[in-house]
Amino acid sequence: MKLRESMPELNGATEWLNGKVTKNQLLGEQPTLIHFWSVSCYLCKEAMPQVNQFRDEYKEKLHVVAVHMPRTEEDLNLELIKRTADDHGITQPIFVDGERKLTEAFENQYVPAYYVFDRLGKLRHFQAGGSGMKMLEKRVNRVLDEVDKAE
Repeated sequence: MKLRESMPELNGATEWLNGKVTKNQLLGEQPTLIHFWSVSCYLCKEAMPQVNQFRDEYKEKLHVVAVHMPRTEEDLNLELIKRTADDHGITQPIFVDGERKLTEAFENQYVPAYYVFDRLGKLRHFQAGGSGMKMLEKRVNRVLDEVDKAE
């Protein structure tokens, strides 16, 4: 995806965990952070406490949605996904992308990967990899500041 492109529809999940959301539900008042992760990704698990801290710290201002992107056959095991989500405190909605439909819509190749959309659903920031959480926080805050100024 390129900056300023619109958020794809959240279609094609093989399963939703922790509730289901639609693109329309995410647009409007709050920006959205969509993060891709996988049960076989060590860096994803390492970064999850920071993602959860984001979710909790900004819960009134930011939507957070997880996308589980399989990298191996074992990653398709729904019980393993549920157990890993529980073990790592992932309480936000999880789009289980067993057929990689959302992964393809985002043109995503990485886990972990982070997409920050403004409240109109335009991509404002993308980053991949386990480091750089401070940069992600700066970008989220910049988009949140725009919301505050618009009100």
